[in-house]
Amino acid sequence: GASIRAACCSALARCSSGADFLRLGEKLAPVYSGAADGTGSGAILARPYRNRIPDMPAYRTPLRDMRFLMHDVFDFGAHYERLAGVETVTPDLLDGILEEIGRFTEQELQPLNAPGDAEGCRYENGVVTTPAGFREAYRAYVEGGWTAVTGDPNYGGQGLPPSVGSFVEELTTTTNIAWSMYPALSHGAVNALEAHGTPEQKETWLRPLLAGNWTGTMCLTEPHCGSDVGLVRTKAEPHADGSFRITGTKIFISAGEHDLSDNIVHLVLARLPDAPGGTKGISMFIVPKFLPDADGKPGARNGVRCASIEEKMGIHGNATCVMNFDEATGYLVGPENGGMRCMFTMMNAARLVVGIQGLGQSEAGFQASLDYALEREQMRGLSGPEAPGRPADPIVVHPDVRRMLLTQKALAEGGRALVYYAAQMHDLSHHGADEETRAAATRRMDLLTPIVKGFLTETAMEATNCAVQIYGGHGFIREHGIEQFVRDTRITLIYEGTTQIQALDLLGRKVMGDAGAGLTELAGEIRDTCEGLRNDDRLGARAQALLALCDEWAALAADVGGRAMGDPREIGAASVDFLMYSGWVLMGWCWLRVLDCATGDDAFHAGKRAAGDFFFERMLPRTRTLAETIRASASSLMDIDAEAFAH
Repeated sequence: GASIRAACCSALARCSSGADFLRLGEKLAPVYSGAADGTGSGAILARPYRNRIPDMPAYRTPLRDMRFLMHDVFDFGAHYERLAGVETVTPDLLDGILEEIGRFTEQELQPLNAPGDAEGCRYENGVVTTPAGFREAYRAYVEGGWTAVTGDPNYGGQGLPPSVGSFVEELTTTTNIAWSMYPALSHGAVNALEAHGTPEQKETWLRPLLAGNWTGTMCLTEPHCGSDVGLVRTKAEPHADGSFRITGTKIFISAGEHDLSDNIVHLVLARLPDAPGGTKGISMFIVPKFLPDADGKPGARNGVRCASIEEKMGIHGNATCVMNFDEATGYLVGPENGGMRCMFTMMNAARLVVGIQGLGQSEAGFQASLDYALEREQMRGLSGPEAPGRPADPIVVHPDVRRMLLTQKALAEGGRALVYYAAQMHDLSHHGADEETRAAATRRMDLLTPIVKGFLTETAMEATNCAVQIYGGHGFIREHGIEQFVRDTRITLIYEGTTQIQALDLLGRKVMGDAGAGLTELAGEIRDTCEGLRNDDRLGARAQALLALCDEWAALAADVGGRAMGDPREIGAASVDFLMYSGWVLMGWCWLRVLDCATGDDAFHAGKRAAGDFFFERMLPRTRTLAETIRASASSLMDIDAEAFAH
């Protein structure tokens, strides 16, 4: 059975297309569904629902758009010259990085996306096996040095700015979101240890994490509490040698157990015996799967086990684990009862990654549905045949198909611009030339993070649904692989803090917390762009529309703040609509900057102008409805008794 499985996995890994996988699966199914031992225990090709691997939509790395934003719109070359304490990234180096990671993701990751979804992870006696090809792709990723791109050079990292990591994450999440989560979780652990670990901890744990030999996780959620980590019950008992014994259960732990690396380093929230209640009594601990031996190699097995993996709607190729800690040895990170600060270092980085996941799925769905719309023939154009030599016109001629395509294009390309602006602020918050620059960028990132996470995942759901709709019935079935984008995208609105939590963080903590000062600063920067273009023949009307929204944005925040003085529930009632309003304003600003640079005569620049016009005329007006709902009283939500919801 083991040899048959190994041969099958090896053959599957060498397949170059979804059709190859399907043909191979049909040949192997009689053998594989029975297994050599007669038990059928490894029957992945015969499992209900996952018994057919769909064709994979075509994908091309959007290098032209990425370079246009980096070089023309945001001038990353000049931006990198202003940074301090990191390796300098020249435009040529940046182009080389993009080409290489683009090649890797197109050739190694995208071909594994649909097969990995169909196979999923397998759990047996505490052992998790990732889909065929995942392990080989991870080793290639490690050998390419991608795990160390932004890491501290003192511990084996390459010392490049955080934005370079964002570009890498964009392409890995676009081509294979489930696979990309394994290195992404490690990156979160690295961030926490770089910021809060002792020199000894960095030497022990950072080196193998940056080398990619070990991977990391975040262990926060417990069965009785979701996002409310103040309810955490996992215990940490002090031990005579200075370590701690960690006992408890964590759920929904992405990449909690797998076969990609030699060790897994869990960062765990737990309570010391005399800790105060709530979030003030949370501490963070390093809890490895294997305890390092005297040479720093994985040694004795620690008291942490995967109890099961979840059967999920999407991201089947990533193991979502229930983790049991039974007096597992752990090591305190940061001060006692200071775990919340450590957690937010990981969480904020993870929220930016999830926003990038939304961007990636928007891009992948758009590329697939555009190819389909150009080829699929159905009916004639409303003004008569547009392809008279064909039996019917391609569906791209139909107005509403174009609406859906332009919606996806506007969201994917506008979302990419927003991510790149946030990436520059991320760079400056860590590597600005002086303290004032770093502090200003940190304030900006505090405001941007919940918007990037919440807005880009909500709009990704709309974009991927458009992709399915363009395919019609062929999108609803699994054959074309389009429905996977919707299933994979859906979790992005939930994990690392739901849209609702992002919205409360934005409006309640970030905007109200500093009496709107951060929002005023950001709105001022947007106003400067608009003022510079308000008399422009081509963009003046767009700039003036955005100026009006900047004024309204601040007024809406003040209006909610005033009402909240009498009833704090007003913030909760308005928060999600306020987050979405904020996202549309920021994306409008990004599109205005893009349009200012889209002056060429070629098809690329013409497409930019068309998508930008569509955004301003058919998407930005959504702010009108949002403004009305933000102004609405919370009474329409809160005055109904719970019993009255029943019918």
